Amino acid sequence: MQITHHGHSCLQLDVAGSRIVIDPGVFSDLDSIEGADAICITHQHPDHLDLARFAGLLERSPDAIVYAEPQAANLLQDKGIEATDTSSGAAIEVGSVTVTPVGQKHAVIHQYIDRIDNLGLVVRAEGEPSFFHPGDALDADPGEVDFLGVPLSAPWCAVKETIAFVRRIAPQQAIVPIHDALLVPPARALYLSQVEGFGLDGGVAVRDLAGAGVQEL
Repeated sequence: MQITHHGHSCLQLDVAGSRIVIDPGVFSDLDSIEGADAICITHQHPDHLDLARFAGLLERSPDAIVYAEPQAANLLQDKGIEATDTSSGAAIEVGSVTVTPVGQKHAVIHQYIDRIDNLGLVVRAEGEPSFFHPGDALDADPGEVDFLGVPLSAPWCAVKETIAFVRRIAPQQAIVPIHDALLVPPARALYLSQVEGFGLDGGVAVRDLAGAGVQEL
């Protein structure tokens, strides 16, 4: 598996001959994405789904099938973009890769905003490491995974909750920091050091892909 962090929560996974892009949002570098076989959206928030630039993304990936949490799919369909609804537990096949949506609701931001739906994504392929991208929720159960996408900072999350999330999932190999666009570099390093130091007893391994280009997991 090769993985590219395109900024914030947008990841490109090249696995078992397929290219899967997850959560191309407003804080992400979408111009560098091309040739995707599938584009998957965990939920409708703009930092995970950039409606204004989505058509351009599809121009560079004309064969891509769009899979989206149903509320996000409705927004795309309103723009005339074909999108297939996902549902929790219903696996998607992208070539020889299986992408399984998990979870149900976005994490609570505060009591004055209604919760929207959120479906995290578990990516698996025979002979390849597995990866879990949670979107904006920390309560889904992906099963055992090798690599875990970990939101570093969000209005809906405190670092104590992030650490509890990593400890609960206990990735077999490493965490991959995501959801970090709101952090200036010193603050990002602080958050990451807390998760790295306390995410597991004795610390958790980190694969920090920000600005690193294509990396192999």
